[in-house]
Amino acid sequence: MAHPAAPDQERASNRPVRIGVTGIGIMGSNHARVLAELPGAELVAVADPDQAQAGRVANFLGCKAVGDHRELLALGLDAVVVAAPTHLHHPIALDVIAAGCSVLVEKPVASTTEEGREIVAAARDKGVTLMIGHVERFNPAVRAIKDAIRDENLLSIAITRVGPFPPRMSNVGVVIDLAVHDIDLIRWFTGSDILEVQPQTRAAIAEREDIALLQFRTATGALAHINTNWLTPFKARTVHVATSKKYVIGDLLTRQVTEHFDYRPDGSYSTRHLPVAYAEPLRAELENFLSAVRTGRPPEVTGEEGVASLEIAMACLPGAAASSRGSATKRRAVG
Repeated sequence: MAHPAAPDQERASNRPVRIGVTGIGIMGSNHARVLAELPGAELVAVADPDQAQAGRVANFLGCKAVGDHRELLALGLDAVVVAAPTHLHHPIALDVIAAGCSVLVEKPVASTTEEGREIVAAARDKGVTLMIGHVERFNPAVRAIKDAIRDENLLSIAITRVGPFPPRMSNVGVVIDLAVHDIDLIRWFTGSDILEVQPQTRAAIAEREDIALLQFRTATGALAHINTNWLTPFKARTVHVATSKKYVIGDLLTRQVTEHFDYRPDGSYSTRHLPVAYAEPLRAELENFLSAVRTGRPPEVTGEEGVASLEIAMACLPGAAASSRGSATKRRAVG
């Protein structure tokens, strides 16, 4: 079994990272597509119990198709992307890590925070790279917002992430499926932990919550709000950030970011549109993961960060005690 080289050895080598993807649904297929195009990666194989689906993707991308992650590991890989259903993240990630392979686990990191912490501990003990797939961090509009508010005194963050009920069957509600993205962004924007949670959720037409209005207070004192649902007939993804000196609005779908600043006593102000780079977020995420595997440097979204965001999301689920983070560890995101 191939093991990741030490950072100095890896920097001296120009060979591609041998990588596989397990779980070839929509997200896993996209991971495989991008990896097949990246010069720094060699997509060796894809794995899925649905052999027909795995075979179609493998034939299109020119790699092997196997039935599960154990068959992937037998091919001598450096890294694996885990895009299987959430309840399988824990056992698969532990097997991958035990084999000495680095791993990118799609969000959420696991079904419970205990499982997430076990994955983090295993990767640390084995000395392999662990990254969590919070791909929204790599959205160029999100990065433009982050740059605009850098070193600012953040006062409030309001994020809307709504859309129609997903066509795929889901074993989780909007909090784990959607809001966890924005919990991660709030922590990243503020550079601090979330200390207070005030969730309101409802299952209007689905078995699990399909509406969530979530309020937070961070360690820096910033207030944050997430509005998410599966009841809106169209997709909307917006971020509003107020600081003591400016107000920044970003549309994560059109990737337009506007900054309002220079407030004057007469009520007037200045406005400018900020430059937003053109880039595929998933490609940027995978490039960051491959770089971390090669160099040994931490990836942009670490396992610890993935667990912290999951813990907050669990505290927002129906039945969790309001304003309590500790109760989240006893709940399960089925997935």
